Amino acid sequence: MHATQPPVRLDPFKVACSSCNLRELCLPVGIAEDQMERLEAIVATRRAVPRGDPLFRSGDAFSSLYAIRTGFFKTCLSSEDGRDQVTGFQMAGELLGLDGIGTDRHTCDAIALEDSSVCIIPYHQLEDLSRELSDLQRHFHKIMSREIVRDHGVMLLLGSMRAEERLAAFMLNLTQRLRTRGFSASSLVLRMTREEIGSYLGLKLETVSRAFSKFQDDGILEVKQRQIRVLDADALQALVNGSSC
Repeated sequence: MHATQPPVRLDPFKVACSSCNLRELCLPVGIAEDQMERLEAIVATRRAVPRGDPLFRSGDAFSSLYAIRTGFFKTCLSSEDGRDQVTGFQMAGELLGLDGIGTDRHTCDAIALEDSSVCIIPYHQLEDLSRELSDLQRHFHKIMSREIVRDHGVMLLLGSMRAEERLAAFMLNLTQRLRTRGFSASSLVLRMTREEIGSYLGLKLETVSRAFSKFQDDGILEVKQRQIRVLDADALQALVNGSSC
């Protein structure tokens, strides 16, 4: 039995994909105006998700994909002993909900790490439209492929890298994704806790803290609680490159 979902908060205005500054991350580049209008017709509402609230829970019925407009999420699985295993962190311009396509039920929890908002994309309407618009279909195939590649990257992290190499790869991935969204690649505020980072990377909290301290001692990062400044991105990259030799 699953806990009752909190009331859905829908913004009282229509989503305008054409004027969204994330459209090139979320939608196919160069989509024709008439096709954009048809897509906007199905992406009709936004939902606000306060910090700490679930967007969906494992076992919930799957009906929509969610494009993150603002904010930050984590996806996680609950083990039999009640612990959460973090499976990913998602930010503005990325999609949530792909886990539900295969079984028509979500297989993980998606929790907001800060006050966030998402655009709701009803999946069956998107599927119907994708059959007509080949650009849209190709775009969502690319998104699904990207998720598979990301999963392979996590398997590599957990299977072959030492703790410092795992954290270096995580920081490089995070800063690259932020840079794509127009944010600084050298100065950032972590939205997740060190414990959540450890869960994702397969490391204990103490190990994550030691790795951050070593990076600071080595002049690679400046660390002030969740505020991080990357001082030597090349050193982070060298750690990751060394792990693949």
